[in-house]
Amino acid sequence: MRFVFKRTFKRALVGIFGASLLVGTLSACAGRGGHAWGGPVNEQRAAEFRVKMVEKVGKKLDLNDAQKQLLVALSDALQAQRKALVGSSTDPRADIQALVAGAQFDRAKALALAEEKTKALQSQSPQVITAAANFYDALNPAQQQQVRDFMQHRGGWFRHG
Repeated sequence: MRFVFKRTFKRALVGIFGASLLVGTLSACAGRGGHAWGGPVNEQRAAEFRVKMVEKVGKKLDLNDAQKQLLVALSDALQAQRKALVGSSTDPRADIQALVAGAQFDRAKALALAEEKTKALQSQSPQVITAAANFYDALNPAQQQQVRDFMQHRGGWFRHG
C-alpha cells in the first residue's frame, strides 16, 4: 500500500509540474500579445508561420517534394498535439492561478488538470512519433547529419538568415 501511494504521489507531482510548466509556457507566450512575425497568433497566422518554417527547413536540408510533404505532416501532427494540450481552456494562466486562489492549494483541480494534459499527450504522441519517424527516415544520411548538428547547436539554423 505504501509503495502504491509513493508511486502515485510521485506521478502526480511529476504530472502537475509538467502541466504547470507547459501551461505556464503557453500562457507566457499567449500573454505577449504578439510574436516575432508580428501580431497576435490565430489559426491563419500560425498556418502562415508553419508554411514559412517548412520552406526554410526545406531549403536548409534541400528536401525533395516527398520529404516536404512528410515535414508538413509532422508540422500538422505537432499542431494537433498542441491544440489537444491547450484543450478547452481559454486562459491557461487563470487555470493555474485558480489552483492557489484559496487558502489551500486545490489538489483535486491540479490532479484533474494534470490528468487532462497527460491524456492529451498520450492520445496525440503516437501520431507525432510516427510523423517524426517517417520524416527522419525519409532523409538521406547527409540530411540526417544536418538534423543532428542542428539539434546540438540549439537552433543555429535560424539565427543567421
